[in-house]
Amino acid sequence: MPSEKVTPERNIEVLNKNLERIEVLTQRLVASLAQQREKNQALEGPGQELYMKAAAAYLSEMMTNPSKILEQQVSYWGKSLRHLAAAQESLAAGEVVPEDQSAPDRRFKNEMWNSHPYFNFIKQQYLMSSEAIGHAIEGLDHLDATDKRRVDFFARQIVDLMSPANFLGSNPEALEKALATNGQSLVDGLENLVRDVEANDGALAVTLSDPNAFEVGKNIATSKGSVVFQNRMFQLIQYAPTTEKVHKIPLIIFPPWINKFYILDLKEKNSLIKWATAQGYTLFVVSWVNPDASYADVGIDTYVTEGFLTAISEVKKITNQPQVNAVGYCIAGTMLSVTLAYMAKIGDKSIRSATFFTALADFSDPGETGVFLEADFLDGIEAEVASKGYLHRFFMQRTFSYLRANDLVYGPAIKSYMMGEAPPAFDLLYWNGDGTNLSGRLVIEYLRKFCFNNELSKGEFTLLGKTLSLKDVKTPTCAIACETDHIAKWQGSFAGLNQFRGPKTFILSESGHIAGIVNPPNRDKYGHYTNDAKMVSPDAWKDGAKFNKGSWWPNWESWLSRRSGAMVMARIPGDASHPVIESAPGSYIKHHPTD
Repeated sequence: MPSEKVTPERNIEVLNKNLERIEVLTQRLVASLAQQREKNQALEGPGQELYMKAAAAYLSEMMTNPSKILEQQVSYWGKSLRHLAAAQESLAAGEVVPEDQSAPDRRFKNEMWNSHPYFNFIKQQYLMSSEAIGHAIEGLDHLDATDKRRVDFFARQIVDLMSPANFLGSNPEALEKALATNGQSLVDGLENLVRDVEANDGALAVTLSDPNAFEVGKNIATSKGSVVFQNRMFQLIQYAPTTEKVHKIPLIIFPPWINKFYILDLKEKNSLIKWATAQGYTLFVVSWVNPDASYADVGIDTYVTEGFLTAISEVKKITNQPQVNAVGYCIAGTMLSVTLAYMAKIGDKSIRSATFFTALADFSDPGETGVFLEADFLDGIEAEVASKGYLHRFFMQRTFSYLRANDLVYGPAIKSYMMGEAPPAFDLLYWNGDGTNLSGRLVIEYLRKFCFNNELSKGEFTLLGKTLSLKDVKTPTCAIACETDHIAKWQGSFAGLNQFRGPKTFILSESGHIAGIVNPPNRDKYGHYTNDAKMVSPDAWKDGAKFNKGSWWPNWESWLSRRSGAMVMARIPGDASHPVIESAPGSYIKHHPTD
């Protein structure tokens, strides 16, 4: 059938229909925003004290070193005027725009940012203004290091927000599409916006991946296995063997409970779970519960006793082995450190070796997340969990997203709301959006005792009547950290591991918190660093390290296999006292408590 002829009348008809649709969607948006949960202002931004400190520091700079402030201002004014003059001269000479000296920036990849006088001008002016703000913060010598780092972070949030790419009137690509589609792209974008706001009870969280493209247990998290034990804290999954023989000592992975465990089993080609079973390990994985208000009083002690110690005990029973090898990923790695220190105090040697994936036990330098680990935000979180009994997954997802705002907030928002595009079918981003709540007491204890007071690293943390010290741990340990990790700084991971007194191995992977870990050998994408010398300092270790092409997985497996005993006949999931409850990935992973 031939396409309908495009006429001015037809264009007007389409435009009017789109305007009617926009009116309906706007009413839905207003209604949804009106239902937004009451905001805890302490979680919306840093406290007023930080702004006052920044203003006082700037005023102090003006009083003590006025020439520096004046130099910064004059430099900015001069660049702006020269830019305006160059633009005028180019137009007068018949050229479109002056030569663009700015560095490549993914936000401005559309050709019109370079070729169109208007868009080129505002882009370059924005970049110059951003640079000037950065220099001004850099020059705040009367601000202490912690406050300066926070001012820099939150200023960058504002600078990133104000990018001309984030506004319809100054985004050439979005304007072009709106014109080409008679406004249909804006209607589609508004529909996407309304959908996201309605889905988040009046709050805004950009949908990063097509929610209908994946189903856990169907096309992600599909490795074969069985739930062989469960309690109120977790389900224990034993994966089916894929080799005739397996190592005698079983392997148990404790994933973080901020997100679901299936980051390690997204699909067959990058599944660490599938790869580990193929190397001949009897593999167990913990699938944590997604807590609601009934878990308000669940704290660190509960996760250690009903979580880590119980899981280890059940794995020992199922495999009839006195020891296990354990892995802790991210926050679960921190808790594995606690568990090891506690077991050292009571003389429990159930863990033959321990591996840490991007985990911190020393929070003296937590990295970029440190900007949120101050009293203003902690007080706000404490008030939130006191009223609800738990911390809703929305807050953690938002926090981590704004650590990479251009990639995880503004970029996706432009595509979804201004371009009217459907979110992509991307398994990693689907997992990223499948967050979990955090139980009330655990949140406060973890943030106050570990992150803020650094009690574990100082040997001051008390658990079940025992004062714990990492220096008591003599278990062989291996830590994998990631070079550009913005959640668990690799130098902090190094510092925590270095407090253990047993044999230590440190591996530094290229890339970040997720890509550096989910880095299978078949991709040959990111390399890793190793160094057998004595661990002294992060810089000295890195300077003397050897770079290895490709994944760290085989290197770690070589270390692990030497601590995993002889080969025995493969074990099928469960035993007489642990009958199969259900197939992997289990039901806990699919549970989403309502507000």
